[in-house]
Amino acid sequence: MQDISAILDNRILIVALLACITAQGIKPFIELIQHGKFNVRAIVESGGMPSSHSALVTALAAGVGQSIGWQTVEFAIASVFAIIVLYDAMGVRQAAGKQARLLNQMIDELFSDRTEFNEDRLKEILGHTPLEVLVGSLLGLLISWLAAPAY
Repeated sequence: MQDISAILDNRILIVALLACITAQGIKPFIELIQHGKFNVRAIVESGGMPSSHSALVTALAAGVGQSIGWQTVEFAIASVFAIIVLYDAMGVRQAAGKQARLLNQMIDELFSDRTEFNEDRLKEILGHTPLEVLVGSLLGLLISWLAAPAY
């Protein structure tokens, strides 16, 4: 039990998780603005505006820099980790989404006349656009900056 309270005392972790949760919580409202429909499922789905992955890792790296120093090894590790996650969110995961979209299209075209073929469609929105990553990162920076006095 003592270990759990020690984890909950980790302000940097709490702020990074808060940034992630905030980004996920914003998504249904963005859906409402963009599509005129409040989609509660957007809270738990991947992809969309803003990137919660970007908010999480940016808040983590900024929190480490703010609390123990910008010149530390820990900040360097958190920053490299953030860069990898940001790249993956935009690049690899978005490419996987494009491949899923193409595969779904191929299945639709090849098996449109066969009613016995009833496979689940692949999830097409896996990654983020550069704007979604940027907004997520800015959100993470803002939340980390606002929480800085608590470090």
